[in-house]
Amino acid sequence: MGVKIDINRIARDQFILVDNQPYKVVSYEHVKPGKGQAFVRVKAKNMRTGNVTEFTFKSSDSIELADFEQRFMNYSYTDGTYYYFLDTNTYETFAVPAEAMEHEAQFLKEGMQVVVFLDRGNPIGIELPKHEVYEVIETEPGFKGDTATNTLKPAKIETGATVQVPLFINVGDRIKVDTEKGTYIERVNK
Repeated sequence: MGVKIDINRIARDQFILVDNQPYKVVSYEHVKPGKGQAFVRVKAKNMRTGNVTEFTFKSSDSIELADFEQRFMNYSYTDGTYYYFLDTNTYETFAVPAEAMEHEAQFLKEGMQVVVFLDRGNPIGIELPKHEVYEVIETEPGFKGDTATNTLKPAKIETGATVQVPLFINVGDRIKVDTEKGTYIERVNK
């Protein structure tokens, strides 16, 4: 059984248990209505299914923290149903179900080091590096001088994901992407 904390101490990226299901807190909001009791609204991602659910707790409630083992592993490959990761210390391979990685999968590249969350030895999800550099493989050509406006265009990166980038980005450019939001940060020198 995990440690219980006061719901008012909840924080983003914490792991909690709700109805014996592990969740990662995506966002939370303390609400104090004009009438009635204060409450906390929590948006959390189910670590087993990948679904995001919203919960409402009374401000007097407590919540159980989930206790996961976290290991650095390298992404190897996918067979469509599972994503396979190699623990470089033990050389064990772990398979994470594809449905638990809907967002993360689009930014995975071979050999990338990620954090794999294990629940009693079973992998249930991953965490990507906050920022990662990718090569642009497809986009409309940019023109010199296209730096003055904030206009964006779609660009396909090496993993197949599409990211909105400034007009001056060209095929072959390397860009830094916020993997959590899926947004362009900056162009990286080759």
